[in-house]
Amino acid sequence: MFGNRRSYGELLAQSEEGIASNILADRLKRLTASGLLTRTPDPNHRQKGIYSLTEPAIQLVPLLSHMAAWGRRHTQPSRELSVRAELLEKGGPELWDAFMAELRHLHLGKRRPARSVFGELQAAYEKAMARKPAPRTAGRR
Repeated sequence: MFGNRRSYGELLAQSEEGIASNILADRLKRLTASGLLTRTPDPNHRQKGIYSLTEPAIQLVPLLSHMAAWGRRHTQPSRELSVRAELLEKGGPELWDAFMAELRHLHLGKRRPARSVFGELQAAYEKAMARKPAPRTAGRR
């Protein structure tokens, strides 16, 4: 959700972690029931919905940034999956505030901020992906 994926289909198809569909469906239901997400009908699809972060969820950005920084130090994440966490850690409270302002705009309809943290995070991710070596193919013997 913090990557601005708003529908079940986007969350499932664009999951870098490869979450199973039943687990995703269960988590979305739990997050909605707990007040961290809201679900509104998708005007383009009768049976689909659009998920939005609530203010309490948006306020988790600093905590999630700290947790991601801890994970980078104590696990072996790939560069592609950790580059955004690194940017958020280095940016600190100023970046977190800008990110939360952008999330409030996207999910709560607040005023659009001048800075696009999503753009910065995406650019860092794309740069890391460009450096990723191509997968090796098995050669003939």
